[in-house]
Amino acid sequence: MKNLKPRTVLFRRKREQKTDYQNRLKLLLSKQLRLVVRFTNSGIIVQVVEFQMQGDKVLMALDSSALKKMGWNYSQKNFPATYLMGLLLGKKAQQKGIKQAILDPGTKAPLKKSKVYALLKGAIDGGLAVPHGDKDIFPNEDHLSGKHVSDYAHSLKGKKEYEARFSGYLKSKHAPEDITKSFTEIKHKILALK
Repeated sequence: MKNLKPRTVLFRRKREQKTDYQNRLKLLLSKQLRLVVRFTNSGIIVQVVEFQMQGDKVLMALDSSALKKMGWNYSQKNFPATYLMGLLLGKKAQQKGIKQAILDPGTKAPLKKSKVYALLKGAIDGGLAVPHGDKDIFPNEDHLSGKHVSDYAHSLKGKKEYEARFSGYLKSKHAPEDITKSFTEIKHKILALK
């Protein structure tokens, strides 16, 4: 006769790969605020979250539509937008008296020089103290400012691939070659926030 042991059913959020409980426990045991980063299909959501027994309390949250309000007319989840989101979060956190947090990237382990680390660099530049290891994890300045997009657009200019690759920017009447200029303008606006 078969051994009829009941089957262990994982927590729903673990089954759906939405929560890594082992990693979450480590983050919660630190008893520090968490800088939560989530990427959606069309943008970025960042939050500063405090653990409470009744459930997590969101102290502040931003999504990438905040960049659009500041004049950013390019992709809301590329490297420059991600850095600017981190910078804006760092400045707003300072205004609310939040000085320190730890990074909570969710279920996906962040890779070196990825968008998660671009956001982290922005948050640190904005004044939020976030412990991190190696400085080699951050993307280079060309990626953060969008220079790589601008250079690629210049190389395709005049070819039919240009319109296919940058159709979204061209429909909104924003030249991809101007992304670094727009990045610099928005960065100065954010740094001027008090």
